[in-house]
Formats: sequence, C-alpha cells, structure tokens
Amino acid sequence: MLRTDWTRAEIAGLFDLPFDELMFRAQTVHRAHHAAGEVQLCTLLSIKTGGCPEDCGYCSQSASADSGLKAEKLMDVDAVLASAAEAKAAGSQRFCMGAAWRNPKDRDMDAIVRMVEGVRDMGLETCMTLGMLEPAQAQRLAEAGLDYYNHNIDTSPENYGNVITTRTFQDRLDTLANVREAGISVCCGGIVGMGETRQDRVGFVHALATLPRHPESVPVNALVPVRGTPLGDMLAGTPMAKIDDIEFVRTVAVARIAMPLSMVRLSAGRESMSEATQALCFMAGANSIFTGDKLLTTGNAGDGADAALFAKLGLTPMAGAEPMRVAAE
Repeated sequence: MLRTDWTRAEIAGLFDLPFDELMFRAQTVHRAHHAAGEVQLCTLLSIKTGGCPEDCGYCSQSASADSGLKAEKLMDVDAVLASAAEAKAAGSQRFCMGAAWRNPKDRDMDAIVRMVEGVRDMGLETCMTLGMLEPAQAQRLAEAGLDYYNHNIDTSPENYGNVITTRTFQDRLDTLANVREAGISVCCGGIVGMGETRQDRVGFVHALATLPRHPESVPVNALVPVRGTPLGDMLAGTPMAKIDDIEFVRTVAVARIAMPLSMVRLSAGRESMSEATQALCFMAGANSIFTGDKLLTTGNAGDGADAALFAKLGLTPMAGAEPMRVAAE
C-alpha cells in the first residue's frame, strides 16, 4: 500500500540514515517496483523561450533576469514535430515540451493541441509544461491525449518565497489539482542546491510524498547557477554553488523510498556531475534521464555521452526505446 501520510520526522530520519543503509533501502524499494538497470529516456524541448513574467530566481527565461536571453515566439508546430521525430530516432520514449509562460493563452491552445496530437501519433509519450493551468485548459489538453503535465513545486513550502514571489506555493498545488481532475498524469519535482537547508529538502520531499496521489514522475534538478539570475549571481563562485554530491544522492534515495512507484528523473545539473555521482543516483533509485545536448536553455550531457555511460554501468534504455549509439572515438 502506497503511503501519502509521511511525517516530516520520518522523511528527516531517512535523510539521517548511514549512507550505505539508505542506499540499501532505496535499492530494495526500487527493485520491488521497477526493473533493475532500466532507465527511461526523455527529451525536453523549449517550444517558447524567454520573456516569462514570473520572477523564479533560478531561471534565465524570466523577463526580470539579466541573462541575455531574448524572448521568442511559440515555435511552429511542424518544427516541434521534426524535433520529436529526431528524439524518437535517438531512443527517447517521452517528448517534453516547455513554454516560458505564466499560463497559456487561449489563442495558443490550438497550436499546443496539434503538437500533442502529432507527437502522440509518433508513438511517443507526451509531456507539457506551460505554467499554471485553468480547469478548462487542463481538460482540453486531456482531450488532445496529453500523457503528462509538468509543474514543479521547486522547493519546500517554507523556502518557496525565497525563490519565487509572483505566484504562491498554493498556486502550484491548484494547477496540480486541475491536472489530476482532467485525468492527466503528473510530473512534479524541484531543484536542490539553491542555498536551501536539509530541512528544506526534507520539506520538499514531504510535500511531494503527501500529495493525495504521488506524481508519476519526479524530476530532481541540481541548480545550474546562471549569471544574471538572482540565485545565479548570489551563488556563483560560492561554496553553495554546487550541492554536495552525497547530499544530492541522499535526496534521490529518499524520494525513491517515499514515492516507490514514481519515475525519479535526473534532470538539470547532470552535465556537471561525475560518472560516479550519476552511478550512485542510479543505485539510489533514479530511473529516468533527459537525453540530448540541451535542457530548455542549459547544457546537457548529450546522447553519445549517455550511451557511453550506460555501456560502462551496464544500464539499458527502458523497454520500447531504440538502443543508444556510442559515438565513435
């Protein structure tokens, strides 16, 4: 029976376990619910970049950030579908599309629906992240066949106001509820390494694990400090600029134990992680990654590097994906 009644003390107790005990418990839970050594491959495309009115302190796409990123219009549907076809050819199972909006406008919904329908027709899982959704918008996406909607809570409820001021933590929960009500699966996680405390990481996992239903996908991002963003300017060059690797692995392991059926995804920040750290994350129960050389606007390891790492670790893409190719030396 899946628990949604975790207490903060219980989550904190998991974080405090000796590392080998925590890893053993996480791997035991993982193998009880997921195939060992299989990793889901996902691709993320920015379909509308920059100019977002939100003030998320980590984001280069915020209109308030001085990151040099220019606002662009929504991509043409055919261009998005061409990118999806490339992702499928590279072995991805899920194609995720992100738009830098506070919320989608009704005038954009026709194009969004065509994107969802076109990607589904290719046999790929579909995921969108478009900001906050009203119930009618969520229902229209559901009718188009959207499989997943991503809307991260980012951090603990207590730390949330230090990261974002233009929408509340409850706004996030309201969108998740609208998505659930429409029958769309939820992708929801957050970012660690933003200068938060361990108690904030406890609160972050606790908030996810006590939702009425666990998110089907839980992306765990490590902050990539970007100059021109409030957090990037504050943390760049400081000891807090990169979360301790073991603490990051602990966060992944606790998420796996608390949400046994969820796909736990290594997301942003993976390109700067060592192979050893990534291997520990897979041992801790991570079983999903973003492939390709870019995540929205930040760099990523790339398909060739991922194929080489999988070969080294003996990992395989989740059933149904085409095999990745190791780049020639």
